[in-house]
Amino acid sequence: MPSRVRQLTARALPHGPLDLVRQLAFMLAAYSLYRWVRGLVDDPAGAAIAFENARRLISIEQTLNFFVEPSVQAWAQGVPLVVDVSSWLYINTQTTVTLGALVFLYLAHNSSFYFVRNMFAVSWVLALVGYGLYPTAPPRLFPEWGFFDAVASFTGVSHTDNLSALFNPYAAVPSMHVAFALMVALPLARLCRRRAARVLWAVYPLLVVFVIVATGNHFILDAVLGGATALVAAYAARWMGRARPAAWSWLQAGRAAPAPAT
Repeated sequence: MPSRVRQLTARALPHGPLDLVRQLAFMLAAYSLYRWVRGLVDDPAGAAIAFENARRLISIEQTLNFFVEPSVQAWAQGVPLVVDVSSWLYINTQTTVTLGALVFLYLAHNSSFYFVRNMFAVSWVLALVGYGLYPTAPPRLFPEWGFFDAVASFTGVSHTDNLSALFNPYAAVPSMHVAFALMVALPLARLCRRRAARVLWAVYPLLVVFVIVATGNHFILDAVLGGATALVAAYAARWMGRARPAAWSWLQAGRAAPAPAT
């Protein structure tokens, strides 16, 4: 039995338990730093700019004939179960689901984890640039268009009750909910063996797009820019993999020995 346990542990933790702790610490520290800097980007004096940028997005969508967010949220509001589930998912997709997916990647597909980890690190830097250069108010701050704060209604806690160094009400562009969804879903859609799991992960980003619109937290263009952020991050991670192929390249499974992880 001890031998079997050691074999299972070696398979799940090819670099040992210390590496798992190190990777979790790195991801949590990097995400905390990202949230903190994101909060610092919030400048009350720039609120007018954030609202003007949001109105500009609305104008662009109207010009392109896909300003559908008010209709989507109005429909969701008419089906209480839909709006409540969407609000719950909005709270959990960026945290619980993403963290669970990363842990699963580390344990079940360790050779691909470091590539995905690097994507996340790059995407956070790109997002901070976006928040700084183009602060944008979310749809929920435009009741004149029929929008409402679905998450606040669901939780009973207003966003204005949570103003802190970790919160920026004008960080809508890009949508990191969509970026996170793509960066975990597409790798897992490729790696999972079961067809049902692959299909679920393939449609997961589309579900997240619906959720962010139905809850009044993002415009469609925010989602598009979130997807672009994930794409650029993937290319950056691919370049990083070429720089250190033994540790950071995609799909190292099949190598004779586990690559050194950092």
